[in-house]
Amino acid sequence: MIRKTSSLLIALALAANAYVANAHATAPTAKSKANEAATARHLAGLIAGAEPKLSELTLFFSQMPKGADLHHHYSGALYAEQYVDFLDKQGLCVNKQTYRIETSKAVIDAQRALPAAERTCLSSADVLADDFTYRELLQRWSSKDFDNHGAIQPPPDRQFFQTFGFFGPVSNANYNDGLLELKKRAIAENVGYIETMFKLAPMTGNVDADNAMWKAGDDAALTAAMRSWMETLEKDPTFNQTLADYVERIKTNHANIDDERFTMRYQAYVLRLVNPSMVFSSMLAGFKAASQSELIVGVNIVGQESLAPSMRDYELHMKMFRFLKTRYPKVKLALHAGELALGDVPPEGLKFHIEQALNVAGADRIGHGIDLAHESNAPAIMKTMRDKDIPVEINLTSNAFISGIKGANHPVTLYRKFGVPYVISTDDAGVTRHNLSQEYTLFASRYQPSYAEIKKVSYNGVRYAFLPEQEKQRLMRQLDERFARFEALVASWPAAASVTQRAR
Repeated sequence: MIRKTSSLLIALALAANAYVANAHATAPTAKSKANEAATARHLAGLIAGAEPKLSELTLFFSQMPKGADLHHHYSGALYAEQYVDFLDKQGLCVNKQTYRIETSKAVIDAQRALPAAERTCLSSADVLADDFTYRELLQRWSSKDFDNHGAIQPPPDRQFFQTFGFFGPVSNANYNDGLLELKKRAIAENVGYIETMFKLAPMTGNVDADNAMWKAGDDAALTAAMRSWMETLEKDPTFNQTLADYVERIKTNHANIDDERFTMRYQAYVLRLVNPSMVFSSMLAGFKAASQSELIVGVNIVGQESLAPSMRDYELHMKMFRFLKTRYPKVKLALHAGELALGDVPPEGLKFHIEQALNVAGADRIGHGIDLAHESNAPAIMKTMRDKDIPVEINLTSNAFISGIKGANHPVTLYRKFGVPYVISTDDAGVTRHNLSQEYTLFASRYQPSYAEIKKVSYNGVRYAFLPEQEKQRLMRQLDERFARFEALVASWPAAASVTQRAR
């Protein structure tokens, strides 16, 4: 007994010493506090007055550590220039009249047999050598030049969603190369973690299941229809094989992504624009995939929210999530909800999307949430999000381009006022041609936050990531170290020193 007690006391003493040592190592020193204060004063000087210093803000946020980008689409994150490079890798060409990728081997072989001057389907090198075609291609495969020239062009939301149809054939391959490119870019702008919506979870359709779900008169009938379709899918060898292939594809293409500087995880996603049986089958595959792989950390739903199928079946989709969440309670949900502006749909269509994502589907994070002010229960929604610690993912460039929601009209002003947690993210940085640093620059220049708020938002990226607690703590420690280096750097800048002198 004495020996056991002695061992216990020694263990407790060692633990106490380790705790004290760790606390000493992580406790802020007078110098680090001074650096943080100088950095705060420097940022305050950059955003003060009627004209924020945008160039200096860009420098500041390009250098500042960003904990994570949590609302991130793989396909839309790569720039069009990268997709052009992928053409030759896949042996494809792009039609110089339509700017669409040709995938027919017979057509490609016939084009290659022609003299270069006669080809209408161009390789990567051909595109790069033809400045007119290259510029026109970039304008169709992304938002390049949309706001600074007067050509006839589609509305911005159509322009945005149409881009995916152009680069789809090369987006749906070259995954590891694409992920490594995103990793390289993230490290360059000091982003530690990305949680990307990688690829559509596999789906299959069934007319009888469609009709059963559409015609269900109440929740009991809908539950019965979903259970029946789920049981059919789970017995289907083809469904199970495509699910296994999906999980394996993510594992294979994750090679060489994680290291001491950067971490990436994946969300399976569902397309809301197809019939119910296909949505449900894809949703089921997403939940199963997230349960089978540590790399797949959540499920999402994508597709333009204002289109007729999305509006027609929105409540049905939320009930599908609720049904599957009861069977897979540990699977996290980050749902696109309320990505709507007044005029996109009739007013009544703006009144319930965020609320149902929260209270029916059980979302753990809300993506966009820009129709907030129009929702019937907006104050209750914000109270729920605050009390349950459910963040909203803010995508300023995307919301401005697609929906025209920006400045004082953006509900980030409401979320902040009501104490709702939030993160800043990019959405589709390749299509709308920006990066996470630019999102922070926009946020600071428009809304004049304190440095303390900005720093908290950066840490929120890790705090609200769909990661095990141990992984979050590791990323938090890294972020501590990176912020210490950043604040020491800013404190050494002449601009920061002059602000300090004026403050004295």
